[in-house]
Amino acid sequence: MWEFPGGKVEPGEAELDALVRECEEELGVGIEVLDRLGEDILLQSGTAVLKVWMARLVRGEPVAIEHSELRWLSVDELDDVPWLPADAPLVEALRAVLPVR
Repeated sequence: MWEFPGGKVEPGEAELDALVRECEEELGVGIEVLDRLGEDILLQSGTAVLKVWMARLVRGEPVAIEHSELRWLSVDELDDVPWLPADAPLVEALRAVLPVR
């Protein structure tokens, strides 16, 4: 199944610093964090919250360091992959802000 990049915030780490670190670790890229996307999603465990931000690449090209595959999806391709249940509501929020081609 597919998910947005990111991961857990370490103790004492700011959320956005964690996002920058996770994108470096998972994708080998530097990013500039932009606007927040969607609302908080309480994960099924009830102990974690999924938060997603838009970002811009500022260094490197993404590579699948910690995953078997990655893809760029256009707005028309967002339904072409099976999203993890927690990520699925954010796909609609993403669709609303991406330009239609």
